[in-house]
Amino acid sequence: MSDRFYNVVVAIGRPAFWVSARPVILGAHHAARPGPYLLASNHLSPYDVPALYRHTPRHLDFVSIVEVMRKPLVGWLFTHMNAFPLDRSRSDPRTVRIILDRLARGRAVAMFPEGRIRKTEESVITGHPFRPGVGRIAKLAGVPIVPTVVWGMDAYARFASWLPLRRVRYGVIYGEPIEPGDDDEARIEQRLAEAFPKLWERLREAMQAPQVSP
Repeated sequence: MSDRFYNVVVAIGRPAFWVSARPVILGAHHAARPGPYLLASNHLSPYDVPALYRHTPRHLDFVSIVEVMRKPLVGWLFTHMNAFPLDRSRSDPRTVRIILDRLARGRAVAMFPEGRIRKTEESVITGHPFRPGVGRIAKLAGVPIVPTVVWGMDAYARFASWLPLRRVRYGVIYGEPIEPGDDDEARIEQRLAEAFPKLWERLREAMQAPQVSP
């Protein structure tokens, strides 16, 4: 595991988003916190991943899915970006051990509790449930969860969005960390579920505000 390749890829990819978009980023200081934590995000687009790589102040060790990691080029890239696979078809204690090990090393581990890309009307940001497990991991590791919402990255499915016009409007908001404390895993996940729609509402309001020219 090395952050050197991670840094190179992020640096190479950053200009493409800089020339094409004017993002709204809120609460990044929550993700800059030292020590281990889980970053739990909604998932509406494959481009959510590069958005989080670009804007999260910490290196992220992503929990990906085996279907993605089996693709030769993508799997190689993600592995070298410190990602690792999760098998959603069965109980996967090996991946849980990897997550706990990364957290024990003081890393920030990113997860999509929804398990796959969702439509907005099916997403946690509109109050829909997510796959259980993140609360259990937070409780086992004794680490906080940083709830995160990414919005608008689906624009990059259109070729014109990549043009250097800085007209794409997307946003990322990082919420107050959810400390496990004395709560059980069900209560932790309830608090997380309640955070997603509130963060989405705040982010949309900020993105609708008039833009200020640089």
